[in-house]
Amino acid sequence: MAGTSQQFWKRKKKNLSPQESAEPVDSVVHDSLGNVAVDTTKMDSLQKAIVRYNKAIDDSIRLDSINRAKASGIDAPVNYEAQDSLVYDAASQTAHLYGSSKVGYQSYNLTSDRIKMSMGSDLVHAVGTPDSTAEGGVKGKPVFKMGSDQYDTDTIAFNFKSKKAYIDNVYTEQQDGFLRGEKSKRDSTGLIYLQHGKYTTCDKDDPDFYIALSRARVRPGKDVVFGPAYLVVADVPLPFAIPYGFFPFTKSYSSGFIMPTYGDESDRGFYLRDGGYYFAINDKWDLKLLGEIYTKGSWGVSAASNYQKRYRYSGSFLFSYQDTKSGEKGMPDFSETTSFKVQWSHRQDSKANPYSSFSASVNFATQSYERNNLSSLYNPQTMTQSTRTSSVSWSTSFSSLGMTLSSTANLSQNMRDSSLSVTLPDLNINVSRFYPFRRKAKVGEERWYEKIGFTYKGQLKNSIDTKEDQFFKSNLIKDWQNGMKHDIGASASFTALKYININPSFSFSDRMQTSKITRSWDTANQEELRDTTYGFYNIYDWSLSVSASTKLYGFYIPSRKLFGDKIQAIRHVLSPTVSFSYAPNFGSSQYGYYDTYLKTDANGNVSIVQYSPYNTGVWSVPSNSKTGSINVTLGNNIEMKVKSDKDSTGYKKLSIIDDLSLSMGYNMAAKVRPWSDLSVNLRLKWWKNYTFNMNAVFATYAYELDANGNPYIGTHTEYSKGRFGRFQGMSQNISYTLNPEKIKKFFGGSDDEEEDKPKKDDEGIDTDIETNVDKTMVDAQHGAKKSSTVAETDDDGYMAFSMPWSLTFSYGITLRENTAGTFNKESMRYPYKVSQTLNFSGNIRISEGWNISFSSGYDFDYHKISMTTASLQRDLHCFNMSCSVVLAPYTSYNFSFRCNAATLTDALKYDKRSGYSNAVQWY
Repeated sequence: MAGTSQQFWKRKKKNLSPQESAEPVDSVVHDSLGNVAVDTTKMDSLQKAIVRYNKAIDDSIRLDSINRAKASGIDAPVNYEAQDSLVYDAASQTAHLYGSSKVGYQSYNLTSDRIKMSMGSDLVHAVGTPDSTAEGGVKGKPVFKMGSDQYDTDTIAFNFKSKKAYIDNVYTEQQDGFLRGEKSKRDSTGLIYLQHGKYTTCDKDDPDFYIALSRARVRPGKDVVFGPAYLVVADVPLPFAIPYGFFPFTKSYSSGFIMPTYGDESDRGFYLRDGGYYFAINDKWDLKLLGEIYTKGSWGVSAASNYQKRYRYSGSFLFSYQDTKSGEKGMPDFSETTSFKVQWSHRQDSKANPYSSFSASVNFATQSYERNNLSSLYNPQTMTQSTRTSSVSWSTSFSSLGMTLSSTANLSQNMRDSSLSVTLPDLNINVSRFYPFRRKAKVGEERWYEKIGFTYKGQLKNSIDTKEDQFFKSNLIKDWQNGMKHDIGASASFTALKYININPSFSFSDRMQTSKITRSWDTANQEELRDTTYGFYNIYDWSLSVSASTKLYGFYIPSRKLFGDKIQAIRHVLSPTVSFSYAPNFGSSQYGYYDTYLKTDANGNVSIVQYSPYNTGVWSVPSNSKTGSINVTLGNNIEMKVKSDKDSTGYKKLSIIDDLSLSMGYNMAAKVRPWSDLSVNLRLKWWKNYTFNMNAVFATYAYELDANGNPYIGTHTEYSKGRFGRFQGMSQNISYTLNPEKIKKFFGGSDDEEEDKPKKDDEGIDTDIETNVDKTMVDAQHGAKKSSTVAETDDDGYMAFSMPWSLTFSYGITLRENTAGTFNKESMRYPYKVSQTLNFSGNIRISEGWNISFSSGYDFDYHKISMTTASLQRDLHCFNMSCSVVLAPYTSYNFSFRCNAATLTDALKYDKRSGYSNAVQWY
């Protein structure tokens, strides 16, 4: 054996005293192999003799150790070292290592404060040193490593030749769990046999819970198989025992059974659900098959898969099918329904292809699926969701041509009436703006025609509106609407008189579809007849527009005598915009987009009915009336520049009115009431984190009375009667979130800049409840380990009180004319109706691990509290407890208590929830 030392070795010899055997430390050096070398120039003759004597002993120990290693069958050297000292007893052929000692053999490494090596029997024995100041009263406990596995022990005896070991109080970490054993043995194959063991996922020295194992066999890195075991919580044994079991420790994906949950439901009986098998196919994708069965005949199956290819794509897929039987077979209330659900999510990595992308978000379910699915009954958002949307999109770009090619498939599903709106496919070609008249070699100023740019967009669309049960029965030609569309646009930007921006534009749209419907009137049967003709039909329209805009600035300096020098100036920015648009009447006979037929009713009255044979296509029909409108918009912005309170020489701007815009239009093609209503928008930014918006409409034309005294909108304006436009209504929504930081700001406790920053503790961890409450819940569900942090203290050394919380209020009000009310003939006004909504939600963290959240509102129409939900989450270090309550209209409760670790999440859990039909009645 080869021996090395970090300090001077002390030898016990019969003819030398400790003082004589001690050599000066500064005389000792080490060679490249770690062996001791002594500088003899600093020693006297006696010391030199001692050094020669010790060196001879070292050489004899090494030679004797190597010979014995070869004779005992050890095929590799044993390296050892000791920080304090090494004592060799020649009589018993035993070496004693003291102080942070290490012994290494092949892939085995043993560290301890005290190690005893038997040169003759190939045994190593390691123990710690009693020390009242050390944790547990012992310092330098043995730590035994075998490759990547580590075992913390109190005492260990290891044989190099047989590779067997005996260990007292072993402690090792296996994946997410921790394993302890009072007595254990290791055989030559690496198996460890435990007696009186403990398995837990709690990382505390005194675990919150553990499974007491009478005996167990451990395959490091693979699994542990144990005999009779029982659960212990807070050092209290519980009457939950099992005769045998095992825990897998594989660090890679592995297949296995998924234990089902059980319960009862009044309509379908007792059930076993969410049980099945998990297939770990490879590290790129997996498959989970689950099933459920009820005693009254209902059943269901589902398949879920996750897939991922690094730097390319990732996604998940789910398919679920249910056969639901409700009631007793043969009874009038018996019913049977089948339903299914498909979910697919696909994401392409941005590194895969910078010019092409593909994504999918599919969420489709039959109308009865969520009603029959037990998990959906406790999710109010799922039950109240009326519309589901799905989309699959693909796009690619050609940068050299400035062209983008994209395609999407969209599905919109109404869960209330089972109607579907499907678009498959929707193909688009887009060409970015290009300037064909620009010179390749620009010389001088840009000419006016060089500013003219063109764009192109082509679209191919195929869509249908139908019901769920009729979708797969539809005919692609007769039931689906399909066509092609081309949009060409031309626009430019010019400057007139230096300050006026003029923007003309022209657009041309061409539509192609595959069918048209010719209509006629059947006088005998008094019904409209339709004749569908299939072919290739083309329609087009065009329009042009031009707009002019500028900005006018006005400054006002208040009187210094009245306002002092605090206000430097007030600026008013006036932004007028005038636009004109025109499109001809495409309903004239020269275009042929509209046709007529004679209708004779039962009384013999004859009328002419105008229609378009192309209005059933996927594209809209061009307008059958000429349009020519002028729109005027007047924007206002008022700001004030005042001296800063923090800097006597600085100034800051204050917004008085961020935007006050008025918009009104005139339709030149309208013969009656050409003026539009006046729209007013007000935006204020008087608070740093809140913007006030209000939209209001003022009607231009006044009410008049007919011969019977009934009101109608006449042809005279309100302005002609000496009144401002009739107020038709407004809508406003206000929301605000209150938290402790904002309250401190109100009382001058913090600055605006500090409010916007996320709150962090001493270790840089975000502690703001608005950013962490959801993550805390997610981490608890997935068994994420919480890092322990030191509690904050105040100036007096006491723990700082902190209870993060937030409360959000949302109030909406709508004021509209109530045309269903009684008309006031004196004021010529209808009464106004006020509609209000109030919602509030909040969360509070009582202490570390406690989270409470709630949401509710008030219905002003029914004078009742709207849907109210409340939930409580408690992180119990190793366990997570959650409780949620949902009030009307879907009253239910749900309680869950389960282990955080993924290894035990399905084994140690308790779920209690109300049934759909036997929900709790709250009074």
